[in-house]
Amino acid sequence: MDILGGCFGLILSAIPIIFLAIRIKKDGGPVFFRQERIGKNGQPFIMYKLRSMVLNADELKDQLLEQNELHGGMFKMKEDPRVTKIGRTIRHYSLDELPQFWNVVKGDMSLVGPRPCLKRELTQYSEHDKQRLLVKPGISGLWQVSGRSNLDFADMIRLDLQYIEERSFRNDIKICFKTVALVLFSKDSGAY
Repeated sequence: MDILGGCFGLILSAIPIIFLAIRIKKDGGPVFFRQERIGKNGQPFIMYKLRSMVLNADELKDQLLEQNELHGGMFKMKEDPRVTKIGRTIRHYSLDELPQFWNVVKGDMSLVGPRPCLKRELTQYSEHDKQRLLVKPGISGLWQVSGRSNLDFADMIRLDLQYIEERSFRNDIKICFKTVALVLFSKDSGAY
């Protein structure tokens, strides 16, 4: 399912990626954002996204940590000043995630699974939290379709572990359809 879905996703997203790449390039800097993430069994991999932030976003993040709106091992700001003008639109519709179909084809990620964490987030995980690393991370997941903007870190862990426990082809298909509906019709579909 992942290989076929990943290839299909890459084909469908090729034209939007080219269009967005041209628009992102007008702002200067690289089109793609590469970041080390933690995958299944704690293995690091490089995740790809369309760049939606200014070039020095990681450096600026340290200055913004006190404004983090989430508790636990994640960072979130609704009005993040690092996001570019085109980045706001890209993130609202989760278009920055499109290059992750390549991660799925490569085998680093799955279409559905827990959100891949950063190495610095992993250092804050308890042994209980680390159970979410038992499966490949996904482009979308139960947490993402369950109101992620309104849920905290503990909710994310709970939903990820619930997903792992109840994982099935049927549930993955349901999550995929919910993801598409949220991206197309939700007013608050913005990405992390």
